[in-house]
Amino acid sequence: MKNFIEEFKAFAVKGNVIDLAVGVVIGTAFNKIVDSLVNDIVMQTIAAIFKQPDFATIAWHINGGVIKFGSFINNIVNFLIVALSVFVAIKAMNKFLPRKTEEVAK
Repeated sequence: MKNFIEEFKAFAVKGNVIDLAVGVVIGTAFNKIVDSLVNDIVMQTIAAIFKQPDFATIAWHINGGVIKFGSFINNIVNFLIVALSVFVAIKAMNKFLPRKTEEVAK
């Protein structure tokens, strides 16, 4: 059991685990920013253009069921903005990180 605890300690303090924890915290904060951008700016602008105050309320009522396609549109726009933001961030990081050079085995 002592060996297991020692192995776990070594694993927990490795850089990868700490990097992952920092990434989760930053990702959570970034998600709030993107949600605010989508809900408070992008969707409100789109809603003003289409004269609909809240896209999330757009729905089809069929035989007692409700298909909330307005909420689905909100989620698609949210996903596209997150994907674009991650793409731009990774592209910027790759620009500033040194390129790896592969050594040819002789």
